[in-house]
Amino acid sequence: EGAELATGGTRRGIVVSTLAEARFFAAGGFDDILYAYPLPGGRLEECAALAQRLQAFQLLLDSPQALALLRRRPLPPGKRWLVWLKLDCGNGRAGVRPTDPSAMSLARAIAQEAPEEVTLVGVYAHCGDTYGCRDVPAIQAIARATTAAVLDFVTA
Repeated sequence: EGAELATGGTRRGIVVSTLAEARFFAAGGFDDILYAYPLPGGRLEECAALAQRLQAFQLLLDSPQALALLRRRPLPPGKRWLVWLKLDCGNGRAGVRPTDPSAMSLARAIAQEAPEEVTLVGVYAHCGDTYGCRDVPAIQAIARATTAAVLDFVTA
């Protein structure tokens, strides 16, 4: 009910952090779900089932190995893997640093290697390093730094 309110009743554009949550929202009629965790190779078939079932099941990639996994597991005709490049803008939890040359190489690979199989939707960064902040100015400083890092990367 809360997610329906949050999406203005569209049941689109929900972000989840587990595949169990994705299945829950899919069962509730949501058909545009972003799984905001880098692709877990051992759960590829679960991701494929959601990608086939939903209008848009999107996931994060942060390595060439994850891209190779998707390419080895194409979806049926008319479906493509929808991916976001996961950037690590400071919290060190997951993703590729936007200043690392491999980040740009990975973005290009996602966008160009097999667009009929894998579509680069965008870049994604999570300000998880705000969890330790004690006040609003500290949170705002991290948000500004993350925004600047993402914009610098996208501009490049």
